[in-house]
Amino acid sequence: MAAGGTEGSAAVVDVHTLFLHIAVILLAGKLFGTLFRRFGMPPVLGEVLAGVVIGQSILGIIPLSEAIKVLAELGVILLLFEVGLEADIHMLVRVGLASALVAFLGAALPFAGGFLLSYYVFDMTLLSSLFIGGALTATSIGITVKVLSDLGKGKEKFAQIVLGAAVLDDILGVVILAALYEFSKSGEVNWNATAGLVRDIGIFFVVAPFVARLAAKLIHFIVHRLQDYDIIPPLILSLVLFTGYGAYKVGSPEILGAFTAGLALSRRFVVPFAAFLKLDEKVLHSVEENIRPLVWVVSPIFFVTVGLALNFKAIDFSSSQFWLLSLSLIAVAVLGKVVSGLLIPLSFRDRLNIGLSMMPRGEVGLIFAEFGRSFGAIDEVGYAVVVFVVAVTTLIAPVLLKLNIRT
Repeated sequence: MAAGGTEGSAAVVDVHTLFLHIAVILLAGKLFGTLFRRFGMPPVLGEVLAGVVIGQSILGIIPLSEAIKVLAELGVILLLFEVGLEADIHMLVRVGLASALVAFLGAALPFAGGFLLSYYVFDMTLLSSLFIGGALTATSIGITVKVLSDLGKGKEKFAQIVLGAAVLDDILGVVILAALYEFSKSGEVNWNATAGLVRDIGIFFVVAPFVARLAAKLIHFIVHRLQDYDIIPPLILSLVLFTGYGAYKVGSPEILGAFTAGLALSRRFVVPFAAFLKLDEKVLHSVEENIRPLVWVVSPIFFVTVGLALNFKAIDFSSSQFWLLSLSLIAVAVLGKVVSGLLIPLSFRDRLNIGLSMMPRGEVGLIFAEFGRSFGAIDEVGYAVVVFVVAVTTLIAPVLLKLNIRT
């Protein structure tokens, strides 16, 4: 999913000003991230906080322009491609049922809790309650994988469960958002359209890795014919963007396409009965070595953008209604995700790690909030509450996860 904004339309800036904004974003993101690392905290938290400081919440020197949102999307796409490259496909298959259970519970419990609380306790409208419940469902996969990577836990079993669950969770978020979109227009859910969306996403997830592998084999052939390894980075980047576009066309998050492309080029990806699709180790090494610097440069823009999208100035902190609804929804948002990991047969610490890893809502929750406001489903109070809940879950999850891992 693209990073969502807190304003109806993003700012428009000229190209020279954009260069300045990008320079400030990169500098602030790296500075805050490094400081947080020096103090033993997850760097991604510093990058998000950098966006809060330079964005509309505090200093207001960097607006959230469309160009920055595009760069942020590119950053998270490349990050998920790298995650796919490094993922243990055999482990992902082994933990598939556990990931599905975590994803389903992690979406269903916060959605149900958010809806019931909003509708029956705070007397909000049906549509408002549905959108608030929806905003609590999907995990921000970009934030989750970066935190686990920074903590050096990306290859552990619980992290692989989280990775699979976060991917499925993002898909469930898209399906729920599509269903709510239809409901907001007609007053009823188009079950046929929703089922068709699920079918198309499922087909894409099965077919895309094989198509990407074939494309990678073609790249391999071109490289060997031309004896030019310098063309690998642009060709691979094109492949990643093509798969991202393909995912978008079937109604899925673009990051799913990037992730499947990464899986297809992973050293651990084997196509049964198709040994001819095996890729040269030199090509795979070149892909890994050339993609990582791009990820290091562009992915911080995504995390800073999450902070830019938050607008604390729009929140009336003196409102008792705001605090009652916010604290109630934060409890639902936290417990719903934490409980999702408790049924997995691992140690209690790893089960808690799973739940805490699924907590950040980030840009995903903001997308629900923005859609709800644009449809008139969420009023200003409800919108401020969702923004606050998203901010809290995004900022506290990395801290709690690190404390649980290191203690």
